[in-house]
Amino acid sequence: MTDTQAPIVEALTGSFLISTPQMPDPRFEEQVILICAHSEEGAMGVAVNKPNPYFSLEEILRSANLNVPDTPLPPVYVGGPVELESAFVLYRSNYRVEHQLEINEGLALSRESKILEDISEGNGPESYLFLLGYAGWGPGQLEAELLADGWLSLPASESIIFDIENQEKWRTAAMLYGIDISTLGDMAGYA
Repeated sequence: MTDTQAPIVEALTGSFLISTPQMPDPRFEEQVILICAHSEEGAMGVAVNKPNPYFSLEEILRSANLNVPDTPLPPVYVGGPVELESAFVLYRSNYRVEHQLEINEGLALSRESKILEDISEGNGPESYLFLLGYAGWGPGQLEAELLADGWLSLPASESIIFDIENQEKWRTAAMLYGIDISTLGDMAGYA
């Protein structure tokens, strides 16, 4: 990789990857993934639109012997197919913990258990997603998938992550930039 390519690679951190109709892997069908880290060593991201119907945050708090707050809790999300037993919290970075990954000025990701304690006490982040697993790519793998038209890379939007219904995030994220994702397959390869 040349030095002129490095800024392009780093630019994907904090971006959305939106799966296209040409996505060959059915695990990523209609996915919106927030890229949390991207370097020459690979990439890591979390899906922000796929709730996991088998787990609830209430059950997770109870299993950790934590109180369940009176406020409504968000669903538990499938962050990706890698390490499904690993829990992450994606949140607006106006909430802070000691060990967090700053994705951009507005978003952070952490595995710190203090976040669950704060949520149980009503002192957690105002906006957050609780995720199990993540999506990961080895060196050059994500770039190859982008070239094969499996993904569309767009700037991320906090409002899409936290304010849009899950079933609408995929289409809405693309439409925010004037792209009708359902017709993208007809145009791929002609840009």
